[in-house]
Amino acid sequence: MSQSDSDRRFYRQGPDHRGGAGVSFVDIRRRFDFRSIRIGRWVTKAEQERAAGLFYDALADLMTILGGPEVLISLRGTLSLQYGTGGRPGVSAHYDPRERCFSLAKNAGPGSIAHEWFHAFDHYLCDKAFSDAPRNLFASRAWLHDATPLPHPLNDRLSRCFRAILLDDSGEGPSELFRVSAQTDKSLGTLYYSQPEEVCARAFEAFVQDAGIRNNFLVKGTRASEEARAGLYPQDGERERINAAFYDYFRSLGAALSRVG
Repeated sequence: MSQSDSDRRFYRQGPDHRGGAGVSFVDIRRRFDFRSIRIGRWVTKAEQERAAGLFYDALADLMTILGGPEVLISLRGTLSLQYGTGGRPGVSAHYDPRERCFSLAKNAGPGSIAHEWFHAFDHYLCDKAFSDAPRNLFASRAWLHDATPLPHPLNDRLSRCFRAILLDDSGEGPSELFRVSAQTDKSLGTLYYSQPEEVCARAFEAFVQDAGIRNNFLVKGTRASEEARAGLYPQDGERERINAAFYDYFRSLGAALSRVG
């Protein structure tokens, strides 16, 4: 029998965002301005209360790590959240570009928030970073396929992130992370790990896990998991370069958003 999130304990070491007070999903929507939040009918009241606190802390931790305001987390109110509903069979968490919504399963999704949020962010950025990419494309995929960038200092920093993740030091060949991802897909007979949006989402997970706040409801497994041991997360110097590029980008983005309000 699966253990529900209300009974599980998720390790967290970080700032107190709510002074020990209880919160609800209504509080989450109000603070971060999500377009909508939907809870599955099989989520009990106790599970919902417990999950709301976990989500609130995870999203506030992510906001702190990224150095931006609340509108960054909800992508200016365009992003929806589902918990315990809207999932796919056998998938613990996923982002739906058509609905601009990320969903977590009740008993298997925690730890996936950083990954799915980055998918939403990557998708949201496409038409803001490139002039000739379809709106339904991920920015990382558009970049890899040489879409025309819109001139802006933030887009230059974003490009440096994608380059650090997807290309080697010369900029001429695939990065070690991309190469291992492609080899893994080949051995499994799939096309998943090497998709640019998936490679970049895993790189973002590593950046979040290394940022100093520990929250296993937000992210886990980028250092001590089967996928990490297989090289499907950045390692060593490559990881350091990617983390530095992400840090530079998000601090600049956060400062810009805070000025605009």
